[in-house]
Amino acid sequence: MTNELSLHLSMTYADAILAVTAALKEEGFGVLTEIDVKKTFKVKLDADFREYVILGACNPNLAYKALSHDLDIGLLLPCNVIVYAEGDGSAVSIIDPMQMLDVANKPEMATVAEEARERLTRVVDALHA
Repeated sequence: MTNELSLHLSMTYADAILAVTAALKEEGFGVLTEIDVKKTFKVKLDADFREYVILGACNPNLAYKALSHDLDIGLLLPCNVIVYAEGDGSAVSIIDPMQMLDVANKPEMATVAEEARERLTRVVDALHA
């Protein structure tokens, strides 16, 4: 998946998770869930997999605005961020809230999705620095 909300970091997987979490925090996002895919696959399937985590990021203000307008929008929350080991570094991808809005067919939520996208774009920009 390649878009402006994806990037490669020249740092270890563990350091990338810390950097992503810190950048999300700067933009008002907390990590509500952390799914260690490698560990889950090993425990549930006895299958080996690369280091890979799914972070469920949420900005409470944006979530409040969205849910106050439409309770069903909770199906799209939190915003998923993936971090995985890739080559000599790590890859990071963040779901684009505008694309998720298209999936939900909720054009009236555009202002909230646009604000979320702007904040998440700044997260990617901070990680590039």
